[in-house]
Amino acid sequence: MSGILFVVATPIGNLADASPRSLDVLREADLIACEDTRTTRTLLSRYAIATATVSLHQHNERASASKLLNLLKEGKRVALVSDAGTPALSDPGALLVAEAHAAGIRVSPVPGPNAAAAAFSAAGFAADRFLFAGFLPASAPARRKALQELQAGCPIVFYEAPHRILETVEDLIARFGPEREVAIARELTKKFEEVARMKLTAAPAWLLADPQRVQGEFVLVVDAGEAKAAAQVDAERTLEVLLEVMAPSEAARLAAKITGWTASA
Repeated sequence: MSGILFVVATPIGNLADASPRSLDVLREADLIACEDTRTTRTLLSRYAIATATVSLHQHNERASASKLLNLLKEGKRVALVSDAGTPALSDPGALLVAEAHAAGIRVSPVPGPNAAAAAFSAAGFAADRFLFAGFLPASAPARRKALQELQAGCPIVFYEAPHRILETVEDLIARFGPEREVAIARELTKKFEEVARMKLTAAPAWLLADPQRVQGEFVLVVDAGEAKAAAQVDAERTLEVLLEVMAPSEAARLAAKITGWTASA
């Protein structure tokens, strides 16, 4: 009888955010697959959980997944965790989950803390959806290219490391304009947590106002405010050109088809 692969979300900073269910699953599992066993041991020690651990990270995921799959086929209960937040979301784990599905093994999510959702909820941008863009490429040319390709029409959530935060903010200004609003969430749920909302043009000065502000882990939530306006401008320009050669109704229909914008968008 096949076992169960539990995909367990763990705290993104404050260990008290661990849910009772996640702790029960970790306690009752036969084995915990961790991005870094030392990091996970801090959580396990806090709650006196003695379950054995094994590493599964980006450099050994294929080999480790193969061994874990064999244990799952033997009926073992394996809990998959990352260093913080939800596994397989900007973290290792997707390969093991995919292979478990392919082998007909039950996969059970144990939801919990998530930095993207936490930052979005604290940003205050009115929207019924957001685009999770994760980490942008590390090199400047690749990062700028990735930003140019983003066409969301809704708030966009990015993760960023402290040593690239200023460069990334400057690239966001170049891509979305200085007046676009951004929420900067730093060290969420931790001792030095900060969540601040401002125009992108003010973000570099805010970060540099305190040396501590360019440290820690960042989530950036960029508002969609100007995305709709930009689409409307493109549609209007397209319509102006088409009106030179065709009737207004046909020009409006074709402009909407070309740009994807309508008055109700």
